[in-house]
Order: sequence, then structure tokens, then C-alpha cells
Amino acid sequence: MLLKFAYQDFLADRKFKNTTQTNIKNYEMTLGQFIKYCLEQGVINIEEVGQNHVRNYLLDCQERGNKPSTINTKILRIRAFFNYLLEEKIVSENMALKVKLQKEDVKIDVFTDEQIYQMLAYYRSLRRKEKSYFSYRGYLLIMLLLGTGLRRKEVINLRWSDIDMPNETMNVYGKSRQYETVFITEKLVKELSMYRVFCENYFGKENEYVFLKRDNTQMTDNSIMLLFKNLQKQMVAVVCPSPSWDM
Repeated sequence: MLLKFAYQDFLADRKFKNTTQTNIKNYEMTLGQFIKYCLEQGVINIEEVGQNHVRNYLLDCQERGNKPSTINTKILRIRAFFNYLLEEKIVSENMALKVKLQKEDVKIDVFTDEQIYQMLAYYRSLRRKEKSYFSYRGYLLIMLLLGTGLRRKEVINLRWSDIDMPNETMNVYGKSRQYETVFITEKLVKELSMYRVFCENYFGKENEYVFLKRDNTQMTDNSIMLLFKNLQKQMVAVVCPSPSWDM
């Protein structure tokens, strides 16, 4: 099978399986680059791709400055591509399994108590003065992260239907791809209720997602990170690291 057809079939399969748009775009970019590299090496058919092509492509990426974490992400996506081809009996083995993941330096930064206090104080002050949506959202976001330990993806995908305020619980679609029950405090329930009313008045209608952008659409990875970058600028005396829940 021609490389380009194998690539198109794989993407069609991901879309059929309701893979998120973000992941689809990531596959398109990563695999598109890999396919282009193979074609430049004179490889036209998927059956001609060997371990050396995968390894040399990754070495080329490394020379261009890709970090181990990025290299590993590319390996995993190429493995997923070949797993699909193996299941469809288009290839006889997964060549990417022979390429080992690189060792990563794990560094987890967390907020100090002082940084957390200053962020909450900043949003409380902003909420009093401006009563803006962003101040309400920012304050609740930090309260939720502190009170539940949710990950970034879980925050982004949180829906109002997931929250049971009377019983002080929420259902979260976790890393294991199963819903987990998370208990929340009475104070957080009050903050959620107040934020919900504010959102209804601000946007004129309720969105199914809890955390929204200015156009009343679901927040994204990028909008979450922009929020913390803005906080970093606001905290004059504090250098805010990337939160540990971003792992």
C-alpha cells in the first residue's frame, strides 16, 4: 500500500473512533512529517518502511532540537500508526516497537502557599472591582484545582451535568478512561453555584461546559496556559511555575 494511502486510512479510522480534534491534528502533524521524511528517502510503500527509517527520522528531529519528551510523543504516535496497520494486516510487524523511548528528566514544579495566596487575592480583588467573567473564572479554577487535584484535561472537559451539588460530588472522566467520583467541599459548592449564576447572566444562556472562553466555547489547553501566563505577569513579587497538574 502507498504510504499516503496508509496515512489517510489511519486518520479516517481515528475520526471514526471519535478521537478528539486535538489528537487528530497532532496525528496529522506528527505522522505527516514522518511520511514526508520517508518519501524524501525514496520510500513509497508502507511495506518498505523499516526500523532504520523510524530511528533516522527521530535522530533528524533530535538534531533539530526536539527534546526527549517530544521524541517520545512522536514514537508513541508512530507506534499507534503501525498498530493500526498491523491490525488491518497491511504490515506484518510494528517497526516502531523496536525503537526505545528516550529517558526524560522529570521535573515537577508546584506552587508555594504564598503564590497560591497571592493568586487568590488577585482574583478576589479583581472580582470586587470589575466583576468580570475572567476574575470569577480564574478564582473558581484555582479553588477547584486546590480542592480536587483535577488534571488539566479533566478541568477542560468538566460539564455542569458532572457536578452533583446537593451531594457535594462530581464525576470526572479520568486517565483510566473511566468516570471517577470526586468529593468537593461545601465552600467549593457555593463558589460553583455563584459562578454558574454569573455565567448565565454574563452569556445569556448556560453552556454545558463549566470553564469557557470569551466566546462562550469550551476552554482549550492553550487558553488554560495563557491564563497562568497572565497570572505570572500579574504576580510582581512571585515567579509562578507551571502547575504540577499539567503533567
